[in-house]
Amino acid sequence: MKENNRKAIILQEVSDCVDRVIEKVGKEIRLGVPLGAGKPNQFINEIYQRAKDDPSINLTILSALTLERPKGKSLLEKRFFDPFSDRVFGDYPDMLFELDRTENRLPPNVRVIEFYFPAGKFNNHEYAQRNYISSNYTHVARDLVDRGVNVLAQIVAKSDDLSRLSLSCNPDVSMDMVEVLNDKEVALVAQINTNLPYMYGDADIPTDTFHYVIDNPDYNFKIFGPPKMSVPDPDYMIGLYASTLVKDGGELQVGIGSLGDALTYGLVLKHKNNKKYRTIIEEFGQHKFDDIINAKGSLDGFDEGLFGASEMFVDSFMFLIQEGIMKRKAYDSITLQRLINEGKLKDEKVTPELLYYLLRKGAIEPILSQKDFRYLQKFGVLKEDLKYRNEQIFFSDGTHVEADLNNDFAHEQIVEKGLGTKLKNGAIIHGGFFLGPAKFYEWLKSLPEEERRLIHMKSVRSINQLYGHEPLDRLHRKDGRFFNTCLMMTLMGAAVSDGLEDGTVISGVGGQYNFVDMAHALPDGHSVLQLRSTRTKGGKTLSNIVWKYGHITIPRHLRDIVITEYGIADIRGKTDEEVIIELIQIADSKFQDELVQVAKQAGKLSKDYQVPEAFRNNYPDQITQKIAPFKKEGLFPVFPFGTDFTHEEQVIGKALKSLKEKTSKTSSKLSMIIKALLTFKVPESTMPYLKRMQLDQPQNFEERLYQKILANEIK
Repeated sequence: MKENNRKAIILQEVSDCVDRVIEKVGKEIRLGVPLGAGKPNQFINEIYQRAKDDPSINLTILSALTLERPKGKSLLEKRFFDPFSDRVFGDYPDMLFELDRTENRLPPNVRVIEFYFPAGKFNNHEYAQRNYISSNYTHVARDLVDRGVNVLAQIVAKSDDLSRLSLSCNPDVSMDMVEVLNDKEVALVAQINTNLPYMYGDADIPTDTFHYVIDNPDYNFKIFGPPKMSVPDPDYMIGLYASTLVKDGGELQVGIGSLGDALTYGLVLKHKNNKKYRTIIEEFGQHKFDDIINAKGSLDGFDEGLFGASEMFVDSFMFLIQEGIMKRKAYDSITLQRLINEGKLKDEKVTPELLYYLLRKGAIEPILSQKDFRYLQKFGVLKEDLKYRNEQIFFSDGTHVEADLNNDFAHEQIVEKGLGTKLKNGAIIHGGFFLGPAKFYEWLKSLPEEERRLIHMKSVRSINQLYGHEPLDRLHRKDGRFFNTCLMMTLMGAAVSDGLEDGTVISGVGGQYNFVDMAHALPDGHSVLQLRSTRTKGGKTLSNIVWKYGHITIPRHLRDIVITEYGIADIRGKTDEEVIIELIQIADSKFQDELVQVAKQAGKLSKDYQVPEAFRNNYPDQITQKIAPFKKEGLFPVFPFGTDFTHEEQVIGKALKSLKEKTSKTSSKLSMIIKALLTFKVPESTMPYLKRMQLDQPQNFEERLYQKILANEIK
C-alpha cells in the first residue's frame, strides 16, 4: 500500500465525523461501503439521516449484500423471527437506508446502488432491480472509482496502541480502492468495532491510512452472523460427490450455504473415517463415475492437507482447520513455494542448503542488501533478533560480520548464529472477506495470534484472478478445485447462476466467473458447478437441467464439471452430444425422456440414443432409501455443524416452510383453512411449539386459526 504523510484524526462521535466528511467533500456524496458484515452502520445511518433532513445533500450509497435482521410479514413469521432475531443478532443496528429501500420510501436525493443482492431478496423490487450493477468481483473497485466514490467507510479492528488497524472481515475491495483514492480529494473513514477479530495479511494497515477514525465503545455492535441452515439429503449427495474430486495437497475454494456445508462434511468424513466414506460412496454408485474420480480426484484422506484460497473465507474452513485438513501452507515467495512443491523442503525446516538454494536461484544476492535481509527474516530463514546496518549483520551476542555470503567467515557465522529453525509467514488460507455465524467470529477472536496469522486476508484481485501475480499463484493453486453453485444448466453446458430470463437479478455474478475462468487457466485446476436437479414452483416440480434458457452467467465454452445429487458430469472438452449425454445422466429421471426428445429434435443427439439403465433410477425416493441406514448410525444430521435454532424452532421452521409451499396453491390453501376450522382441539404434544409462537393461549379468532393451522402441520 502506498505511503502517505497524513495523520488520522481520532473522533468520538459519528456526527462529528459526518460534519468533517461533508466539509471535506461537499454535499455531493458518493459513499462506498463494503459488502456483507463490514459496513459501519452508525456512520451510514448518520450520513443517511443528514441527507433525509437536508434535500440539498445528494447521497449515493454504493455497496453489495446489505444485511438486515430477519423479519416476518405474517403473524406466524413475526412470532417466529422476532424472538430469534433478538437472541441471535442482539444489538446489531439495522441500516436505515435499507429499511427505507425495502419499503420503497427512499427520499429523492438518495440513491442506493448494489452489485450483489442477498439471494432472492429483491426479486420483485423494481427500485433495487433498476439500480443493480453487474460486475465481476475483481472489477468492482474499478467500477466504483469510475462512478466517482469520494467517501469510503468501513468497520475495522484496532491494535492495542491504535497505531495499526485491521480491515478484518472486508479487505476485499477496500484494499484496491484505498490504493487508487489515496491521493484524491476523498474521505477515508474507519469505524472501530472491537467485536471484530484482528486479522493479518494485507488487511493489517497503518491507522494513518484513513483520514478519520471513529473510536467509541458505544458504537461496538454484534457482527452480523447468519445462522447455519439445515442440509437436506440432496445437498448431502452433491457434497459427497464433490468431495471425491478434492485431492490431497490441493487448493480449495467453496461458497457459503448448505452445499458448502455438505462438501465440508464429505471432506471431514473422507479424512476421519475413510473406510465408512468409501462404503457410502460405493452405495451411491461411485463406480458410475470412476473415470472422472480416478483422473481428477481421489478417495484418500489428507496427509499433506489443503490450502484455501476463496473470495469468501467461509466458516466451513474453520471445521477443516479443526479437523487437520486445511493445513497446507503457501508462501508469498516463488522460489520457496517451488521448492516446497517439488518436495525439496520437508517440514519447512531451515537448513544451510536452503540458504544456498535461494542464492543459486537468484532470490537473494551474495552481498545481502537490506531488501534481501528483510526477505530472509520475513520467511524465517534468518532469526528475528538479527539487525542489518551498513551492509553488516549484527547478532544477538553483540558480534557482527559483513553481509557477504562470498566471505567464508561471514557465511560460516551467519549459518552458525543467524539461521532460523523453521519457515515463517506461510498461510493456510487467503480470503477476501468473511461472513458466518457468531461462533465463527468467536473462534477467530480466540485463536492465538500465531494461528490467526496463518489466515491472510487480501484483496479479491489477489485471490480471484492470476493477473499481476501469476507465477506465484500457479504454484499456490496446484490441483485447485473451485466449487460454485448455479440455478440451472442448459444441455449445451451453459450455467444460469445469478438471474432469470426476464431480467430479474436473483443475487449477482460475484466472483463465480473469475474462478471458472481461473480454473481453465490452471493446468490441473477445475471449476465445479453444483445444483439440485429439480426445484418446486407453485407446487410443481421442474427440472433445473433444461434444453435452453434466456439468460446465462457462465457460457458453455467455459464448461468443466457439473454435479447434482445424482452424480458427476465431466463436460470439459466434450462435443455437444457428449455434453448432452453427460448432463442427462445426472438429471432427475422424471425429465430424462423429455430432455432426450428435445435434443434429438434439435439434431444434437443420435436418434437411437437411450439413457443407460444405470442412470434411469435418478429419483428422490432412491436417495432417501439409501441414505436412511447411514442416518440411523448418526451420519448426515440435519445440522452437521450446529445451529442457532432451538429444537422447537427447527420443528416450527420446517412446518412454516411446508405451509408456505402449500399456500402457493389456492386449492391447498383453502383445504388447509377448512381443516383448521374443523380442528376442535390441538394435540398436547404440539404445546411446546405453540408456546414458542405465543399461540398456546390464543386471544382472538386470528390466533385460534393460526394455532390450529400450525398444530396440524406440526403433528
